[in-house]
Amino acid sequence: MNKQVDLTNATWAKSHLSNGTNNCLEVAFVDGVVALRDSKDVGDPDAQVLIVSRTDYELFTKSIQAGQSTLLA
Repeated sequence: MNKQVDLTNATWAKSHLSNGTNNCLEVAFVDGVVALRDSKDVGDPDAQVLIVSRTDYELFTKSIQAGQSTLLA
């Protein structure tokens, strides 16, 4: 997806299973898309953020929940 998204006021969330560590994936739902970042990059203006469609995000998370073993192959 090639869309410019303003993340200035994004509300980022991470799993409660992270126990407050900075070794997780954070997600923000912004402007009709989903932004993903590494929690280690919080505050880094040069950090990379992956932007995907809501449909792709939903398919990805459903595949994880279903235990799809070849998801990242």
